[in-house]
Amino acid sequence: MRTFNYTKISENKWDSELLGLIAAIYKEAGKQELYLKQRPEELEKLVEIAKVQSTEASNAIEGIVTTSTRIRQLMGEKTTPRNRDEQEIAGYRDVLNIIHESFDAIPLTPNYILQLHKILYSHMNNPMAGKTKSVQNYISATYPDGHTETLFTPLDPFETPEALEAICNEYNRVIGNMELEPLIAIPTFIHDFLCIHPFNDGNGRMSRLLTTLLLYRNGFYVGKYISLEAKIAKNKDLYYDVLHQSQQGWHEGEADAVPFIKYLLGTILAAYRDFEDRFALVETKISSLEMVRRATQNKIGRFKKQDIMELCPSLSISSVEGALRKLVAEGELKREGNGKKTTYYRLK
Repeated sequence: MRTFNYTKISENKWDSELLGLIAAIYKEAGKQELYLKQRPEELEKLVEIAKVQSTEASNAIEGIVTTSTRIRQLMGEKTTPRNRDEQEIAGYRDVLNIIHESFDAIPLTPNYILQLHKILYSHMNNPMAGKTKSVQNYISATYPDGHTETLFTPLDPFETPEALEAICNEYNRVIGNMELEPLIAIPTFIHDFLCIHPFNDGNGRMSRLLTTLLLYRNGFYVGKYISLEAKIAKNKDLYYDVLHQSQQGWHEGEADAVPFIKYLLGTILAAYRDFEDRFALVETKISSLEMVRRATQNKIGRFKKQDIMELCPSLSISSVEGALRKLVAEGELKREGNGKKTTYYRLK
């Protein structure tokens, strides 16, 4: 059995790009703390938006989808899922809520990971919910001509429980002894988790939920306000490329996790910078028209009403719609299409 060696990771000579990402994230995290003290009420509205986006995006990466309207309805726990996709979405919502509310009481152990996996499938009959895999799984790619290739073979089922315990123990050791920077230890753990691929189903979604959990436990709360899953979903080909690159040689102890670490840190940093942009729109008392105007000035190319809603969480739909109509009438924006296909772009 082969799991990644944290000692080897800690002895690495990190390049300036990686060190720069870590320094920038700490700087942004410090700024976020100040923002949260200044305008906690307005920023609380970002939390619900991020939860919806995270649930929608993380499931969509795996081809689990429903309409945007149903996603928002399902975020309210009284809505009953109508089909398998909605059952999986409701399970993700439940795990995300638990992490949001109780991250400080959820240590990283195999038992807790299995419990979270069981909750992920709590709305459907899945006999393997909360259990490590019973059959060998493969990470494969299907190409346009229809043929499929195996990109990586994870651990055998019989090796999996021991491997999961080993990576949890190693992570807890290096964090507990302060042997390794958390922003390196977290992506390293997630990389190993994905190489082990411990479950028959739900590995990708569990990896993203565990990323959020570990970031929160180490004081990095950006995922509460800006969806990391939505950022990954927007560029999922890059996510799969760096993961594939980082998995080569893992069984032999020769894998280089650095491309995956850099990818995840870049995603976290981009989320912090998004947070700063959104905070700029709620930090001063301005009219709804001016808030929407400033939000549109943050957009390049075509954008939808929903994009502006995300930047202006304190405004109602009708306020955003009214402001967009006024900006179109005043010649600042051009409107194209109708209904759900309506888009806007700036003329000034």
